[in-house]
Amino acid sequence: MLSTIKHTFPRAIFIGFSGTPILEINKKKDTTTADVFGNELEGTRYTVADGMRDGNVLGFDTIPQPTYKDKNLRLAIALDKAKVRSEAEVFGNPAKEAIYNHWMNEVPMGAQLGDNGEVLESIEGQLTDAQYDREQHRKAVVDDILENWISQSHNGKFHAMLATSSIPEAIQYYKEIRSRNRGLKITAVFDPHDGNHEGSIEKIDGIKEILEDYYHDFGVRFNIPGYAAFKRDVCARLAHKDAYVAIENEPEKCLDILIVVDQMLTGYDSKWLNTLYMDKFYKWSNIEMIIQAFSRTNRVFIEDKPHGIIRYYRRPYTMKNVVEYAFEQYSGNKPYGIFVPKLKENLESMNRCFEEIKTLFESAGISDFYKLPDEKAEKQKFSKLFRELNKHLEPAKVQGFVWEQTSYEIEQPGGVKEMVCLEFDQQTFEILLARYKELRRPGPDGGGEEEAYDIEPYLMALSTEKIDSDYMDSRFKKYVKMLNENADEETIHNMLNELHRSFASLTQEEQKFANILLKDIQNHELLVSEDKSVRDYIVEYQIRAKSDQIHNFASRLGIYEQKLRQLMGKHVTENDMNAFGQYDDLIQSVDITIAKQYFDEKEGSNVPKRKVRAKLDELLRKFILEDGFDI
Repeated sequence: MLSTIKHTFPRAIFIGFSGTPILEINKKKDTTTADVFGNELEGTRYTVADGMRDGNVLGFDTIPQPTYKDKNLRLAIALDKAKVRSEAEVFGNPAKEAIYNHWMNEVPMGAQLGDNGEVLESIEGQLTDAQYDREQHRKAVVDDILENWISQSHNGKFHAMLATSSIPEAIQYYKEIRSRNRGLKITAVFDPHDGNHEGSIEKIDGIKEILEDYYHDFGVRFNIPGYAAFKRDVCARLAHKDAYVAIENEPEKCLDILIVVDQMLTGYDSKWLNTLYMDKFYKWSNIEMIIQAFSRTNRVFIEDKPHGIIRYYRRPYTMKNVVEYAFEQYSGNKPYGIFVPKLKENLESMNRCFEEIKTLFESAGISDFYKLPDEKAEKQKFSKLFRELNKHLEPAKVQGFVWEQTSYEIEQPGGVKEMVCLEFDQQTFEILLARYKELRRPGPDGGGEEEAYDIEPYLMALSTEKIDSDYMDSRFKKYVKMLNENADEETIHNMLNELHRSFASLTQEEQKFANILLKDIQNHELLVSEDKSVRDYIVEYQIRAKSDQIHNFASRLGIYEQKLRQLMGKHVTENDMNAFGQYDDLIQSVDITIAKQYFDEKEGSNVPKRKVRAKLDELLRKFILEDGFDI
C-alpha cells in the first residue's frame, strides 16, 4: 500500500508515528520502521518511560510465576542430557557426572541474549510447548489467578485478561475456571475463523458454550454468525462504554476475566482493566508485542489503580529477561520507573516515611499524633511525607499487603528469604489520615486560611470511620468503671493516659468534645450509659454546641433564630442560598439596632447603619456556608 501511495504522490513527505516501531532485533521481512520512513526526527522521541514519568500512563508490576519447581525441571533436563533414567546411574561415570553437574548447577533457568544476538543456553530453552500444554500447568495457573483475585482486582472493581497460546487452550482455560464455580463472570474472544484446519469441531462447540454462558450471565444472546456483535458487546462491557456506561454501579453486569489468544492485546483500551495473566511466550523477535500486550493494563485511572499487573507463567525466567530487554529497547535505554517497586521495597519506603513523620511530630513536642504541628513549614513537610507514604501503601495492597499482617517473609534472588516488618499499624495510619484531612480545615474563628499545602483529593475523600473505636470504647468504659469503684489514683491516671492516647484517632474538634465529656464525668455532671459509645456522646455534644452556636449568633446579631435554623438545616450552597427568596427573607428580619450594637462593640467605634448592613450580610453568608462558627 505504501508503495502505491509513494508512486501516486511522488513529492509527498511521510511521517511515521508509532508507540512500538520495528527495530533491528525484531524487524519484519528484514525491514525496520526506519527503513520505511527514514531516521527519527531529532528530539521527537517520547518513550514509554517518558509517558510514565509524566503520569500519562502507569508503570507495571511484572511477576514471573513458575508452575513447576525449578529443581524438578533441572533434574529432568540433566538426566535427559546425561542420557540416564535416574541419578543413581550418573555417579561413577565421569562423563555423565560432568554433563549432569553442568545442567544442575551451571546453566541458568532463563535464557539470555549473547553479545552476538544469539540466545544462550538455558534450562527453559530445552522445554517444548508440550511442557505447558498440560492439565497440571493449567490448574496451577488457575489456582494462582483465583488465589490473588480479590487483592489484585480490588474485590472485583477492576477486570483482567488471560492471554493464552492457542484457541484450544483458551477453551480449556474457560472450562477450567467455570468449573471452579467461584462466581467469577468470564468469557473468551478469539477469531472464529482462525485455525479451521485443526480442531474445528471442538472450537465451534466451545464458542457455542461460551455464547450460551454469556446469555446466562448477562441476558444478551448472540450466535456464531453474529460473533462480531458479541465481540463489540464484550469490548464495550469491559470498557464501561456505550450501553455500559456506569456499569460499575451494577457489579452483577460486569465482566471479571476475558480470555484471549491474540485479539484485543493490541489497540484496545479500558481504564477498568488492570491485570494481564500471560500463559503465552513472546520470543526476542516479538518484543513489540510485549509492549502492546502489557499496555492494555496501564491506562491511568483513580488512585486505587497504582499500576498495571502482569503475571506470566510460561518459561517465566526467560520471559522476565525478554520483558526487561523489550522495555529497555522501547524506553531509549532509560527504563527507570517502568517497573514498580515490589512489596519489600514498598514496605521499607512506608517505614522510612513513617519514621520521618514521627520525628517531625516529636520535634514539635507532639506525642501520639494527637494534633498537627503549629508551624506552616512542618505542616507542609507532613503533607508531603504522608502523600508519599500512601503512594507506597496503595501498590503494596495490590501486592498482597493487609493490615492484619505486618510481617512478611519475602523470597529474594537466589532463594534467600528475608523478613520485612511494617513499623506501624492501621490505627496509627488512620490517626495520621485524620491529621492530614485537618490541613484544609478552617480556623476556629470560621476563617479558612488560604490553602498552603499540596493536598491530595483522593486522601481527603478517604473515610476515617474505620478507626478502631472498639479500643477507645473499651478504654473509656474501663476508666468509668475505675472511677465508680474508687480505684487507686495511679491506676486511674494510667488508664486516663491510655484513653487520651486513643483520642488521637479523633479529629481535633472531636477531641475537644471528648475532653469536655471527661470533665463532665469527673465533675459528676454526667451519668454514663452502658449503651452509648464515646462517639455517641461526642455527636450529642457537637449537636448541642452547634445549637448553642446558632442561638448565640442569632441573639448577638438580632436575627430571627427559627428562620436561621431552617435555612442552615437545608445545607445550602452559594448558588441556592436565596432559592425562593429565603435568604432575603432572613436578612430582612434582622433587628438592625442589635446588629449595630454588635459591630460597634467589635470595632470599638460608631459604625454607620449603611455599613452595618453590608458587614452583617458578609458575616451571615459566611456563617451559613461554613455551617456556623463561634463569634
